[in-house]
Amino acid sequence: MIGTGSLASLPRLRDYRSLRASSFDRTGGNRDFVTLGPGSKATLLEASSPGCVKHVWMTVGGGGPQFLRRLVLRAWWDGETSPSVETPLGDFFGIGFSLNRNFASLPIQASPQEGRGMNCWWPMPFDSARIEVESECDEETVLYFYIDYEEYGGPHAEDVARFHCQWRRENPTDGWATERLTNENIWDVWQKNPNTSGDGNYVILEAEGSGVYCGCFLHIDCFERQANDWYGEGDDMIFVDGEPWPPSLHGTGTEDYFDMAFCPQTEVCSPYHGLTLYSGDSDWPWKGKNSMYRFHIEDPIRFRESIRVTIEHGHANKLSNDYSSTAYWYQMEPHAPFPSLLPVEARLARPDTP
Repeated sequence: MIGTGSLASLPRLRDYRSLRASSFDRTGGNRDFVTLGPGSKATLLEASSPGCVKHVWMTVGGGGPQFLRRLVLRAWWDGETSPSVETPLGDFFGIGFSLNRNFASLPIQASPQEGRGMNCWWPMPFDSARIEVESECDEETVLYFYIDYEEYGGPHAEDVARFHCQWRRENPTDGWATERLTNENIWDVWQKNPNTSGDGNYVILEAEGSGVYCGCFLHIDCFERQANDWYGEGDDMIFVDGEPWPPSLHGTGTEDYFDMAFCPQTEVCSPYHGLTLYSGDSDWPWKGKNSMYRFHIEDPIRFRESIRVTIEHGHANKLSNDYSSTAYWYQMEPHAPFPSLLPVEARLARPDTP
């Protein structure tokens, strides 16, 4: 019997039409890009028949400083008025702080040159679709793209959820600790202000409806050497369907949730987890910008009414750092409106920590 995995299912000749939206030069020349001026928008895909996006590739030129946080990607499914995808373009592809990096996970990859070839394989089913990029850059930007998708002869089944993606940032987080930790006082400080509610945690995702949470990128910029300079003691807490603390999904630390261990200082990537950016040095191992991901593909987290995905910023939320994140999930429509996307100046990364 033929299986159902990505490779195993290839011999099954499903009934669909293969289509692509791309930036190829309609004149037959080699200007295979879309030009975006400051404040302009470009529609990348508009489809009125049922289908599913299977692959997205993009690369960008120009745009000025931090253009990957100044460009915004949005997607609407089935004629909805509120987008199901709204995120800075770079962050959608796992590029935090507008710093391109090479890495390879199962659903998201950034490939040479220096991570500028950005790829996404999250399937995005729709009965109709519109995908758009808006530029809030100060300079002209050129955008190259492929959107490979399938077209079907009829609408999706009622149990097929829609893809969602949301970006958030808290800069800085509201930390309470001021004293530096030493080997002598570390345990005493860790007992202060125990977190028995999760109320002050950094929120990665808050959604209402029925669906599955599929993971996130988290970007942490440690810019002040206060209290303890190690962010990894922050526990993950995922509250499903309004449950109280402690939630059914309560973890043991930030590096643990991202499937690493013991204060990782080595960049690594794998299908479901990785550390794509590390900026520390021997004097301050955790300073500066750190980027990591965890994908719940083999272990998607089911919710039927609501989900609140959170993580402490340091043990019991004691640290004040710059946190930003991109969450990926599927849910039935309609979805709750997203929080307003931060204005462009509030999205830009901090300067590198001296």
